[in-house]
Amino acid sequence: MPDNRYQLQRQRVRANFGRAAGSYDAVAQLQREVADRMLEQFQYERITPQRIVDVGAGTGYCTRGLEARFKKSEIIALDLAEGMLQQARREKKWLSKQRFLCADAQQLPLANESVDLIFSNFTLQWCQDLQGVLDEFRRVLRPGGLLTFSTLGVDTLHELRESWSKVDDKVHVNQFMDLQQAGDLLYQQGFIEPVTSVDRFTLTYPDVMALMRDLKGLGATNVNAGRRSGLMGRAVLQQLEQNYLARDPQGRVEASWEVVYGHAWKSDGFSEPQAFSLSLKDFNT
Repeated sequence: MPDNRYQLQRQRVRANFGRAAGSYDAVAQLQREVADRMLEQFQYERITPQRIVDVGAGTGYCTRGLEARFKKSEIIALDLAEGMLQQARREKKWLSKQRFLCADAQQLPLANESVDLIFSNFTLQWCQDLQGVLDEFRRVLRPGGLLTFSTLGVDTLHELRESWSKVDDKVHVNQFMDLQQAGDLLYQQGFIEPVTSVDRFTLTYPDVMALMRDLKGLGATNVNAGRRSGLMGRAVLQQLEQNYLARDPQGRVEASWEVVYGHAWKSDGFSEPQAFSLSLKDFNT
């Protein structure tokens, strides 16, 4: 049975990211690093997409990177939060082919088989119905179209989750998918040649509140139904920090980020499905 405490409240997701539009770029170093790694992979793909959709475009970093690599393509920057798209529009160049669409990845307002490439960086962890999202991706992709995404894996922020568990029994950190689940979902939803991989990052902060401020600046705050209600007092935050510091002999505040990548194609009607996964070397920064 699903744990209803982890039900993501979609309107809060939209509102949080809208509010974070102005602060996002200042704290999104990891998101840009992962985006750069994803974009670099296109040098190994011989594709010439006519239409690209950047799902969860945010402030447009990936959209601009896609435009630089696919200069002749029409690129749609799609995001749930209008504030993020407004920020992205400010960076749009004069002759850019970028278009902006405020919409939900769970209900894409796009025609069947109208897209050649779907790119999504750090978005799927905010979608409750992953099967439904992948169904939508497959619906709008043309035969032979490519899906490539990154999302967060189960070890993400495990230090924060464990530290909160000693304070109360409320939900403070999202549930995330594991590598095997990502590959299985791609295969189950009818994609072919799915490849999944993982990177692991460790970020260090001066204190727990700095980590919490960065999460807020990203818009990645707690939107689970089982979250703690009301404001947290100083005593609660002090207890959280003590729990966090006790985890490390040197008293460091480290946060783990497990990044899961997925890469798969929509069948052109002739290919036979294959499924496999690979693991990239751990990366600490």
